Amino acid sequence: MKKFSYPKNKINVLLLEKVDKVAYELFNNEGYNVECMDGSLDEEELIDKIKNISILGIRSKTKISKKVINSANKLLSIGAFCIGTNQIKLDECNNSGVIVFNAPYSNTRSVVEIVIAQMINLMRKIVTKSNDMHSGVWKKDSIDSYEIRNKIIGIVGYGNIGSQLSVICEALGMKVIYYDILDKLSIGNAKKCKSLNELLRQSDIISLHVDGRDINSKLISDNEFNLMKEKSILINYSRGNIVDVDALIKNIKNKKLMGAALDVFPEEPSNNEESFISKVKGIEEIILSPHIGGSTKEAQKNIGSYVPDKIIDFINTGNTSSSVNFPKLALPEQSESHRLIHIHKNEPGVMLEINKIISNYDINIKGQYLKTKGNIGYVITDIDSQYNKEVVSSLKNISATIKLRVLY
Repeated sequence: MKKFSYPKNKINVLLLEKVDKVAYELFNNEGYNVECMDGSLDEEELIDKIKNISILGIRSKTKISKKVINSANKLLSIGAFCIGTNQIKLDECNNSGVIVFNAPYSNTRSVVEIVIAQMINLMRKIVTKSNDMHSGVWKKDSIDSYEIRNKIIGIVGYGNIGSQLSVICEALGMKVIYYDILDKLSIGNAKKCKSLNELLRQSDIISLHVDGRDINSKLISDNEFNLMKEKSILINYSRGNIVDVDALIKNIKNKKLMGAALDVFPEEPSNNEESFISKVKGIEEIILSPHIGGSTKEAQKNIGSYVPDKIIDFINTGNTSSSVNFPKLALPEQSESHRLIHIHKNEPGVMLEINKIISNYDINIKGQYLKTKGNIGYVITDIDSQYNKEVVSSLKNISATIKLRVLY
């Protein structure tokens, strides 16, 4: 259980998976000790590496398991330098008082642009024609070449990426329909479908933008392919477990689908030195890319600055307003005061116990706020700069306490 904030020069940061260098610069300029690694680490490697780490930065390949979190005694925060956080056991982070931040908007445009590019590539068979020409074959024809204008695009998942894709596709003259398990308002002339099946039956192009939760595993399988139009197109720039690869290959080979574009896969190499192994290799109707949907210079720079900014703000002030897993709470900084950060199990009477202890030590509260979320309670309390230090031990000894820090 953490008691006091470390001096900045004792805060160790580990950045994996070739996070943009701007993240290193921001953490380094703050006075932290920063180590960067190009690839991801497996569970045992990470358990060994994380023991003295206060801040961990990852992308999508690194898996943060219960064992990893339980081995990270000094861990304060995890930064997911991407949109998704399914690779992180958020419940276990809650239980250990570890705050998780991600970058929900920073690479949206990059993903949208490449999805549109792949739509056009598939509808015009650009990759196949390019490969033919590299082999010396000149095949000028319009067979199975189509405009995307007036085609129906079905967007599965109408979040940040799906909704922006909707806007741009409509501007390109496409008809947009979408399906989301949540009640999302349409933008422009997009039409919401009542079910995934309804969307699949109508769409010329299907683009997937859902997260990798178990409930979405093999969301698109034999039954879904059977519902799709003849010569339709499937694009997956979300997560590798969403599409049943065997079913996809079958429906490409039997010509039910005209083509597909995949950027994510059930199993992916952990670094650029490992070989890519997949059943989809060698099928020319499937355009493959190595999980680069959000990998543009602009997006990575945005992510590289956004996530560290939020983590540094949390370390310095306790601000969790942009966190993924914690109650969203922020208070303005107070002068001539100390800030107590109390993370606890969300049980009745904890706030009363905190304030009773503070009162017993005749300490004046200058500002205080409590927020709860699920099984977690989060309290920021600003107290006078002169106080009895024994109050810290007393607060730490509250049975529901998960983590306690003193700032300023």
